[in-house]
Amino acid sequence: MILPDFLYPRDFTEFLLVLALAHLGDAVYPFHRGVALTLHPVHTSYVLAVKLGRRYSSKLRGVLTWLAVVLLHLATYGLALYLASRAHRLAWVAVSAYVLKTSASLRLLLDTVRRCAECLALGDLDRARFWAQQIVRRDVSRLDEEHVASAAVESLAESLVDGYTSPLLYYALLGPLGALLQRLANTLDGALGFKYGGYEDVGWFSAKADTVLNYIPARLTALTLVLLAPLVGGDVHHAYRTWARFSGSTESVNAGHPMSAMAGVLGVRLEKVGHYSLGEPLRRLDHRAVRDGVRVALLCSAAWLLLVSALGYLLGSYPRTR
Repeated sequence: MILPDFLYPRDFTEFLLVLALAHLGDAVYPFHRGVALTLHPVHTSYVLAVKLGRRYSSKLRGVLTWLAVVLLHLATYGLALYLASRAHRLAWVAVSAYVLKTSASLRLLLDTVRRCAECLALGDLDRARFWAQQIVRRDVSRLDEEHVASAAVESLAESLVDGYTSPLLYYALLGPLGALLQRLANTLDGALGFKYGGYEDVGWFSAKADTVLNYIPARLTALTLVLLAPLVGGDVHHAYRTWARFSGSTESVNAGHPMSAMAGVLGVRLEKVGHYSLGEPLRRLDHRAVRDGVRVALLCSAAWLLLVSALGYLLGSYPRTR
């Protein structure tokens, strides 16, 4: 990889060490609180984007807001990586692991969906709605059991890309700041990328940037899910057909791919009433299906760890500037 060595691991050992420490941090401390939350790049970028990207303002303001927020964060963490590399490579590894840990998150997503499934199994629909609401934008307070389960599985599939597989891919390609770039872009899309409420213009660029960065990861993740179907009792051919048929059914260019693939793998129909319906209901969408969704998401993350590690090994064989 032709990058300065303060931006990318010097060798494959460093690459794996950063990856391992980031996952360890995610497993031990998945939910940030207090000062850790205040300084978290997702939090700081969201707050800054909302302050700068005022509603009913122009596309130009949206572009400038995106550039200001992203470049400020990349410069700050780039400087931290540079200073750490000058001090000691272990310091660089520690800072890189922190950057990757705050860019890629898995445990919190899986735990939230798992808790939703547990509440559904106990017949506690109100608590199931509570847990689903933690990862779903739309109001779930009046949804029935099947649609609460659907909302949880849909967000599981979409967030698997946004919060895990995509930042890992950009880590392999561009180092820790690559993962951070993807996470910042996704955060700004969540802050400004709406087509209503006065954000139509100011959020346009944030939405487009997120779409571009996640275009390939969304499709590769969907393919991975399809190939893993037999491990959760699914059928590869049915999963692929479902993916091919329904991937374009959502307003989002990317979200329909992992969601429709997940629907095909589980053999369920995922539905956001009035917006889209993905898949065929070969089985009931209940707590068992949600748990199977968590299982296949976990398997997908393991497969991506191997894929990203292989990519890091291949890219690490190229010379870098010193």
